[in-house]
Amino acid sequence: MKNYTITVNGNVYDVVVEEGASTGAPVSAPKAAPKAAPKAPVAAAKPAAAAAGSVEVKAGAAGKVFKIDAAVGQAVKSGDPVVTIEAMKMEIPVVAPQDGTVASINVAVGDAIEAGAVLATLN
Repeated sequence: MKNYTITVNGNVYDVVVEEGASTGAPVSAPKAAPKAAPKAPVAAAKPAAAAAGSVEVKAGAAGKVFKIDAAVGQAVKSGDPVVTIEAMKMEIPVVAPQDGTVASINVAVGDAIEAGAVLATLN
């Protein structure tokens, strides 16, 4: 038997898998109870959230913040990189969805982030 820990939609499950010959008959396994999920790695908003803009710049993948490409107050065009994340040993630029001015940067280099996390806002 092997023990595995599986995370599905933020819920952590401990499962046990038996190794051996399959008889082809379905086996009903006991439902795994979720255990307390660890602290979510989504980066929290900085205190400057009061100055946040109305346009959110969201992460397309989970990873770590590799580089901050834009600064608060900087004008950006649609497609300009705002933050670069590292996921699976690749650097992925997260770009401005439209023209605007960076109102807030909600992450710091090294922060672990989830897909869909708001990394920055634009006005």
